[in-house]
Amino acid sequence: MASTTGVDVLPSGGRIFVSIPDIFYIPEFVFGGLVWILVASTRILPVNPLGWVMFVSVFCFVLTTLWFFIFLCGANQSSIWPSLDVGFHFVAAVFYLSALVVLAYITILNGLGIRILSTADIQTSPFFAEGLKIYRLDIAAVVMCSFATLLYFLHAIFSAIRWKRS
Repeated sequence: MASTTGVDVLPSGGRIFVSIPDIFYIPEFVFGGLVWILVASTRILPVNPLGWVMFVSVFCFVLTTLWFFIFLCGANQSSIWPSLDVGFHFVAAVFYLSALVVLAYITILNGLGIRILSTADIQTSPFFAEGLKIYRLDIAAVVMCSFATLLYFLHAIFSAIRWKRS
């Protein structure tokens, strides 16, 4: 008769740095933090949609940090943790996907405004230069948000596979 008492379902300690899907924690920190920094460094107009993007990036960054330290300290050895891991990363992926859509839409609108201003003879205006800088920061934020969304989806998928195996 096989015994499952000696088998750890979830890695803890240093093993999280070499196990799939837990190896995604560090890139999630990096790309999520970059979304937070890039959106925070632009002019927040319109406020409500970009406020949602800021909420998602800060929320996921803080909870991923908490989740990472729970796994690192080994407090994740209860039988409920595999399902919590899947649930958290799925919710984070859906949140980041919604933030990505909002951020891409705002970036497209900013790009249309830049295109309209570039056809006029005000390209030397400081307002045009500032708008172009914000547009470029928004493009970078969309790219980083895309990577963060992909990482959270991959983490959720591999966590679900691990959960079903346990």
